[in-house]
Amino acid sequence: MTMSEDRPWGSWHVLDEGDGFKVKRIEVKPHSRLSYQTHDHRSEHWVIVTGKATCIIEGETSIVGPGECVDIDVRQPHRICNNEDEQLVIIEVQRGDYCGEDDIVRLEDDYGRSQ
Repeated sequence: MTMSEDRPWGSWHVLDEGDGFKVKRIEVKPHSRLSYQTHDHRSEHWVIVTGKATCIIEGETSIVGPGECVDIDVRQPHRICNNEDEQLVIIEVQRGDYCGEDDIVRLEDDYGRSQ
């Protein structure tokens, strides 16, 4: 099982996981963004630790800062963007019957990745 991974936009690190949940620290490089994606088996709860997150959820954009939270439902299209000059750090709590890395359906991706 992979506990951390570098991605073109930054990195993620698993902090804890158990039956029906996974907790990650997500670091997003300045002026980078994750794919616009959905998950079939999990919801997500994001807590912004440092920086400002530009969150796109079902096409609606909101900007959230340290201490603020965002909730993503199962199958809800979403994306995290860091439009700032500083690193963005988010704690993500995944909940669902499956929290594997292959539960990603990419709708749009800046890096040419599919599924």
